[in-house]
Amino acid sequence: MTPYPILLFDADNTLFNFDAGNRRAFSEVCRSCHLPDTDELFRTYEQANTEMWSAFDRGECTKDFLVVERFRLFLERTGLQADPVLCNSIHLDTLKTNTVLLPHALEVCRTLAESHRLYIVTNAVAAVQKARLAASDIHPYICDAFISEEAGASKPSAAYFDYVFSRIPGITRENCLLIGDSPSSDLRGANNYGIPCCWYNPQGLTRPEGLRIDYEIRDLPELLPIVDS
Repeated sequence: MTPYPILLFDADNTLFNFDAGNRRAFSEVCRSCHLPDTDELFRTYEQANTEMWSAFDRGECTKDFLVVERFRLFLERTGLQADPVLCNSIHLDTLKTNTVLLPHALEVCRTLAESHRLYIVTNAVAAVQKARLAASDIHPYICDAFISEEAGASKPSAAYFDYVFSRIPGITRENCLLIGDSPSSDLRGANNYGIPCCWYNPQGLTRPEGLRIDYEIRDLPELLPIVDS
């Protein structure tokens, strides 16, 4: 019998290719708002975006504030002129259409769904996640998606996982495994709640200190022997 019949997957950069979708969305913002579209400007946006999501993970701001503030910071740092609220609206609308999956995500989900229950656990914007998941090829294999906006709490807080556990029949801290790419939200969240975790680390980054990491993979098929051992 599988040790982990219930699998909790992060979405962005664990199953979905968020990096590609994010770059495309930034380009659409630039086109619509008449801003130059360069890799240097994208890196400036990404720095602001990363800073704001880190603040969100630490509980220092709301998601509604985050998604606009990242563009306000970007515009401030580059000296460009645009409406950050409009920039964010265009960005999110474009992300909704990004259903590109990471390599092997579809076949891994299809295989695992034959013997496991698969769920999405995500802090991403609810409207974006729902639209992408509904249109994606992995949708038939996902039992449910738990989005922080609807939970009233976010990873890595224990309150978020209280919400998730209250909605998955038969789940325990021993029979589930969380799979995600983010040490600050996924792995920290699993540690906070006392559940096992698997770090999806395709770039081979150095393990962060102060976190329990039960498994580490660089390619999604490496998950199969872990959950079926």
